[in-house]
Amino acid sequence: MMPKAAAAVEAGKGTGASPVSKSSIDSKKAKNSKRFGGKLKKLFQYSILPVGLIVVWQLAYDQGLINPVTLTSPLKAWQRVLKLLESGVLLENVAASLQRVVTGFAIAAVLAIVLGIAVGWSKVMERLFDVIIQVLKPIPPIAWIPLAILWFNIGEASKLYIIFIGAFFPVFVNVVDGIRQIDSKYIEVAQIYKLPWHKLVLQVIIPGSLPSIMTGLRVGLGVAWVCVVAAELIAAESGVGYMIMDARNLAQTDTMIVGMLTIGVIGKLMDSILKKVESLFAGWR
Repeated sequence: MMPKAAAAVEAGKGTGASPVSKSSIDSKKAKNSKRFGGKLKKLFQYSILPVGLIVVWQLAYDQGLINPVTLTSPLKAWQRVLKLLESGVLLENVAASLQRVVTGFAIAAVLAIVLGIAVGWSKVMERLFDVIIQVLKPIPPIAWIPLAILWFNIGEASKLYIIFIGAFFPVFVNVVDGIRQIDSKYIEVAQIYKLPWHKLVLQVIIPGSLPSIMTGLRVGLGVAWVCVVAAELIAAESGVGYMIMDARNLAQTDTMIVGMLTIGVIGKLMDSILKKVESLFAGWR
């Protein structure tokens, strides 16, 4: 029996066939195929509505159902994108807007997180800031534009101020709510071990409220992008908002559509980046 078994093993080696390994390979192939099919299905679900709208838009334009003076076609808008990229106008204006957004949002985020931690943790700080926060929070950021121009003229400071106002409150509110939702058991354990204030903040408060902080940052960044475009529409010499307003004055609907779509695409990319950061640092929730 032993020689026969050995011969069978050698025969299996010679042919390179193994029932176990073959089944595992087939299983992996099936899983990969299923995963690939799932990705294609998701891609189809994500793209079917935008692609369908573009097709209907182009067909309506070709059939004369759309006035070319008031709205351009997707094809002409794409051609305009290529021209603006080639001339550098689009990238220049996008860079100007992004620089304003990043600067204003960074200032707002830092101050909102610091003040939010203080207000969320201390009842005294909450009573000190509650009235002024509740009064200023409902005021739309765009309503501050006239005062911003009076205070800072039409320079960069006025735009940064509008961005700051727009981004501050979403971050602040979410930080305060996140701190108040921390399980009291963690606070009690930290007090038992008599953690210093800075360690309590870094090891308990911030990690415990991180999901809410990230949500506030995502909302605040979106509002900041809206605010910079609104400010540029009114008083600016560069930026995506300025490009849209300048195109309106020249009746260039294709450039206006390009500017509007650029706002949407960049907003989506910025939100996706923050969502990725959130999954890295707060994926446990």
